[in-house]
Amino acid sequence: MSKLGTLGARLHHGEVGYDFVKNRKIWYGISILITITAIVGLAVRGLHMGIEFQGGAVFTTPKNMSASVSQAETWAEEASGHDAIVQKLGDGSMRIQIAGTDTAQSDQIKEDLSKNLDVPAERINADLVGPSWGDQIANKAWQGLGIFMVLVVIYLAIAFEWRMALAAFVALIHDITITVGIYALVGFEVTPGTVIGLLTILGYSLYDTVVVFDSLKEQTRDITKQTRWTYAEIANRSINSTLVRSINTTVVALLPVGGLLFIGGGVLGAGMLNDISLSLFVGLAAGAYSSIFIATPLVADLKEAEPQMKALKKRVLAKRAQAAAKGEPEDAAVAGGSYAEDGADEDDDAAPAVVGPRNQPASRGRGRGRPSGKRR
Repeated sequence: MSKLGTLGARLHHGEVGYDFVKNRKIWYGISILITITAIVGLAVRGLHMGIEFQGGAVFTTPKNMSASVSQAETWAEEASGHDAIVQKLGDGSMRIQIAGTDTAQSDQIKEDLSKNLDVPAERINADLVGPSWGDQIANKAWQGLGIFMVLVVIYLAIAFEWRMALAAFVALIHDITITVGIYALVGFEVTPGTVIGLLTILGYSLYDTVVVFDSLKEQTRDITKQTRWTYAEIANRSINSTLVRSINTTVVALLPVGGLLFIGGGVLGAGMLNDISLSLFVGLAAGAYSSIFIATPLVADLKEAEPQMKALKKRVLAKRAQAAAKGEPEDAAVAGGSYAEDGADEDDDAAPAVVGPRNQPASRGRGRGRPSGKRR
């Protein structure tokens, strides 16, 4: 077994682990700092909306153009008086986007481009996008996002409980805010591809969170019938038991997206890939972070505010203090373990917790030293 696989098995069995829930205030502080930075960037710089949202014109030149992208960009900006985005396509043609132009301006820009590019005006294809169409797209995107959020909260409240639904909702808002803020800070254009990327990463983030919640729901069944572990300790066990799985899925997902963003968009200059790849890259990373450091610790905070969980915590701490006074081994040292393994009855609390490698069945030792082969 690989070292990562061995670590995953040890994390799953509670033999090792990191106390994510205990240090939750640190993670909350980091998230608040990042979120404030994203909001400030959004307020100061704003989003660079594509022509699909604010209207404009798209000009497509004939194939095998000799002019460079920088030359075409300069000519387009001089002709329109607005910023232009020029992309060279695989067949040698160019796609020139100019926002904030109407039909009359489009005709004049087309004539100026035909002179500078030395091609007939009729061979330059011009497509206009009205601002009203862009408003419709933006409204549909917001409606889709709102419906998605409502359905997510309802589903999680039914499948788990309202506290987990609330924690997942906070994590999703956290991921959206950070991703949108990064778009504002780096100045990437927001297109329908960006919206698709946002919805994709929300589903991925939710999947990662539900995996941890499912483990937590299973391990906290009949939790009040024992006095070994608090809810927060079992929540921490749930994070550790799924940690390697979360890391593996996140890394595998980030590798191709990183290739699109840094190689396709950065090195090869395929600007259209940036629209969706940046939202996917930032959102996947933020989603993995929020599932581990935000959602589950927040559930632990909400649950431990309940009277039953407060009473359980008092019983657990009192029992540990009593054991420490008698010089007995303290169960807190194995807080990563699952109480279900040792039984939920309080009468069995004196039994040692199972933390290290499981005891081998007695039958495994039978027959050792016997010669191999069939018995005669």
